[in-house]
Amino acid sequence: MSPRSASVNEELRRRSRERLLQATVELVGERGYEATTLGDIADRAGSARGLVSYYFPGKRQLLQSAVHRLMHRTLEEALEREPRTEDGRERLARAVDAILGLAVEHPVLMRTHMAGILQAEGFVQCPEQQRLAELLRDTVRRHGSLSVDRDYPLLRSQLMGAVFTALVPGAPMPLRALRAELFTRYGLAWELGFPPDDAAPGGRSPGGTPDFSQFFEPGRADSSRADPQTDSQTDPQSK
Repeated sequence: MSPRSASVNEELRRRSRERLLQATVELVGERGYEATTLGDIADRAGSARGLVSYYFPGKRQLLQSAVHRLMHRTLEEALEREPRTEDGRERLARAVDAILGLAVEHPVLMRTHMAGILQAEGFVQCPEQQRLAELLRDTVRRHGSLSVDRDYPLLRSQLMGAVFTALVPGAPMPLRALRAELFTRYGLAWELGFPPDDAAPGGRSPGGTPDFSQFFEPGRADSSRADPQTDSQTDPQSK
């Protein structure tokens, strides 16, 4: 049997890494960070346990890469959703709604991610984060930024702050209010993106927009919220 080519080996490594990232998203969302081990992740991914440490220096770095991958793919899907558009305002509105939606769809995962960023390891610069940054930078540019290097970090910080505020245990800010604030800041009409209901603030009718209210339903949670103890175990303020 002839040896595999370099391109085949590279593709196999890419797929192996992708499986580990996906398994991390699934398991941390289901069990919480502390209850998920690197061995569990390797088993779920169908990979040798040594591969985890080969690709990632630790569990925290693995989690950040996994969440950045989730954010990148969610954002990419939102930006390319039909009907596709090149309009900068619509694309920015879709980006805001996509990231805010993650706080609703994956609360345990996103809360754990935010807590990790504030710890000693800080913000992980990984390929997944770089792809996410490229999408957000392009969104800022299409929206009309005259200085992407200045405006991209501002947008990133505002989105991170909105997600954090939406997930503060005991005092979460409603997603609808956070959306309204961000849309006002960037001069976006309420009907752009994926509006949470059929009427804008003040009773204005957006008219003809698709219904994405599931992203903003109060109390909506993913399967990891079924066990309240699981959530409290991953909440850094419950320690």
